[in-house]
Amino acid sequence: MSETLIRNADFVITMDDARRELKAADLRLEGGVITEIGQGLHSDGEVVDASGCILTPGLVNTHHHLYQSMTRAVPAGQDALLFGWLKTLYPIWAQMTPEHFHVSAQVGLAELALSGCTLSTDHLYLYPNGTRLEDTIHAAAELGMRFHPTRGSMSIGESGGGLPPDALVEKEAAILEDCIRLVDAFHDGAEGSMCRVGLAPCSPFSVSRDLMRETAVLARDKGVMLHTHLAENDEDIAYSLSAFGCRPGQYAESLGWVGPDVWHAHCVKLDAEEIALFAQTSTGVAHCPCSNCRLGSGIAPVRALRDAGVPVGLGVDGSASNDAGNLVAEARIAMLLQRVANGADAMSAREALLIATRGGADMLGRPDCGRLAVGKRADIAVWDVSGIEAAGSWDPAALLLAGPTTVRDLFVEGRQIVRDGQVTTLDLGAVIARQNTLARGLMEAA
Repeated sequence: MSETLIRNADFVITMDDARRELKAADLRLEGGVITEIGQGLHSDGEVVDASGCILTPGLVNTHHHLYQSMTRAVPAGQDALLFGWLKTLYPIWAQMTPEHFHVSAQVGLAELALSGCTLSTDHLYLYPNGTRLEDTIHAAAELGMRFHPTRGSMSIGESGGGLPPDALVEKEAAILEDCIRLVDAFHDGAEGSMCRVGLAPCSPFSVSRDLMRETAVLARDKGVMLHTHLAENDEDIAYSLSAFGCRPGQYAESLGWVGPDVWHAHCVKLDAEEIALFAQTSTGVAHCPCSNCRLGSGIAPVRALRDAGVPVGLGVDGSASNDAGNLVAEARIAMLLQRVANGADAMSAREALLIATRGGADMLGRPDCGRLAVGKRADIAVWDVSGIEAAGSWDPAALLLAGPTTVRDLFVEGRQIVRDGQVTTLDLGAVIARQNTLARGLMEAA
């Protein structure tokens, strides 16, 4: 197999078990894994000079809606709270086709890659006009991104007391049947897997209790993970109390939606009892700070979650509620918001970077990712710190305080998918042009 040597990195932030930070180090990659870390290494394969650069593990994105990159900054949704924002966008999303979903996934994943992300989840919960989950799976394979797509679902429309329009919901039997099809066709649970499928009903206000329960049973039978939105804002809490007579954490527990195979997005409004429940059951949280700010949802209690032992990863959320998909920038905002809420010593740059790498990987059941160590996957972000963003910085490891927000190079499974700041696996200019054309069509039809 071909070998690559990344040589002369100024600094390597390993996030390994010892949290080593190495100066003037080299990494040898072969067969999709890191085979050697040291100094003065030699190779007969490709050599990549990393002088003036910092190496980190590839970042891990634990919550996204890739299709939403087709609907950024929609005027009627710019200043709305969550439920109003959804009602604005549902009719637009209902017009999308498989091509919209495929192209938007290409754009969203490429944007993540340029921000240092090597592993991303996606929560796709609506399937208009013949769309299927594999429209996004194929996009990730074309780019070369490690991908954890989730088969989302909505089954209760407006006529049944739910939030989404009836045209966007599916029959529950059909949802479960398609979940089985997708896991059997695309899920790979092996170490080094490039695609793992999860099951992900959209939210407690868009599916039934029965679907939540049956999805959990199916996921555990198939050995795959579970994901949904939970406790995102005050409206979410009020809905849960009114409809279910309990808080979201209690509702999740009653349906079997806690455990190390479950991660919930947002969790901005979890109370102390719910945090303790998640800690006791090793239930994960995908923290999405920019989206929470954009929708006015609040600041998630990340400091309390981590102090309690809750697994926490980072997510950019959809580009209709963030308007960007830059994961390293998201990590900086996560750090700053915890300081706003809890003081300047509440979260260090290193801890925020850990959440964005090892934290997310561990939460997704990927101990083979999220750290730079011999035998782990060769998912590596190369950050050029010789430019203006880091000029004068005293601490090269404080990348989130003074550093670039795009990578110079990115390796996934040892394959270089970004080189010198350019995606190598797609004609990104053509993809962007196509996305803009499709987005204009949606705008004209709205």
